[in-house]
Amino acid sequence: MTHGHRGVQIAVITVVTAAAALYVGIASVFTGSAIHKTSKTSATSPMDYAIGVVDASEPSGYAPPTATALVGYTETYVNDFLGTSLPSGWETFTGVPGNDPQGQFGSGHVTVNGGLLRLNTWRDPAYNNEWVTGGLCQCGFSQTYGAYFVRSRVTGAGPTEVELLWPASNTWPPEIDFNESGSVTKSTSATLHYGTSDHLDQRTLMIDGTHWHTWGVIWTPTSITYTVDGRAWGRVTKSAEIPDQPMELHIQQQTECSLSYECPTAPESMYVDWVAEFTPNAP
Repeated sequence: MTHGHRGVQIAVITVVTAAAALYVGIASVFTGSAIHKTSKTSATSPMDYAIGVVDASEPSGYAPPTATALVGYTETYVNDFLGTSLPSGWETFTGVPGNDPQGQFGSGHVTVNGGLLRLNTWRDPAYNNEWVTGGLCQCGFSQTYGAYFVRSRVTGAGPTEVELLWPASNTWPPEIDFNESGSVTKSTSATLHYGTSDHLDQRTLMIDGTHWHTWGVIWTPTSITYTVDGRAWGRVTKSAEIPDQPMELHIQQQTECSLSYECPTAPESMYVDWVAEFTPNAP
């Protein structure tokens, strides 16, 4: 997805992953015409969030997290994408994305095989050899507040790859993008869209998206926490920005080739090993 913005507030965040690799994130809050900068900070976040269970038989090396992996939450949905068909409750996208008239979804660009959900971008003869992408939603399930974890990787640059929460009412905004590649493989961003005029609260993380990672978002009435490989790398704590309506999980690729932006030069895929979702326990 492409985003317009005005002002920028920037902070540098450092996160150490399970593999002890160092990632540097840039947090940006688009709120007005002025640019405000905060001091640089460095921290090693403990592994407080779900990453999965080590399992050499899994394509990504990790099986989905256990039912008690997240304190204060109960696992309410998990899918390891076994078999050769899309699981019940998921629907593929077809047609031109509503916010991207240069893009094109094709239902045949989403497949399940080899223990993976696969979103595939290629020049499709059925669409005049345009670059066509895959996209789908878990439209059979929505909730207000909860935690979502997606273990995925991309095969290369080209389209933007997005894992996000979308309003079940289909009235936008809000939107919570918790892993958005922006067509590159060396970084990702997390963006909260809020307010009737689409204000943005955005953070960027330098990380190799061609490797397997467990991407997560924990959404509560008072905060949104972005995680990768079991550690927090960004957090929103302004309650006025945080959605309070049912939302559903979407996973998608998009291109904007007519604008020479987010445009592949070769076929490219996003692989998803599994999805796990949690609901907060009653107080």
